[in-house]
Amino acid sequence: MPNIKSAAKRARQTEVRTLRNRALKSRVKTFRKKLAVAVAEKQKDLAELTLREMFAAADKAAKKNVLMKNTVARYKSAGARLLATLG
Repeated sequence: MPNIKSAAKRARQTEVRTLRNRALKSRVKTFRKKLAVAVAEKQKDLAELTLREMFAAADKAAKKNVLMKNTVARYKSAGARLLATLG
């Protein structure tokens, strides 16, 4: 437990930020899983929509430094390759 007021405030801020970051990361992971399912079921329209949503969520996470830029680039590349398998 922090003894100093400013340390207590930093602890509160960290808690809030951790929850926000976790939600952003989880959102990206969810879209990646949905994309994989859509491709496995050969639903091209759903896969394209999910890919766009994943791109937006991943870019937002990168902008807020929740995910690193290269990680997001890797996710986007893998998603696009996965969608390309549908032809």
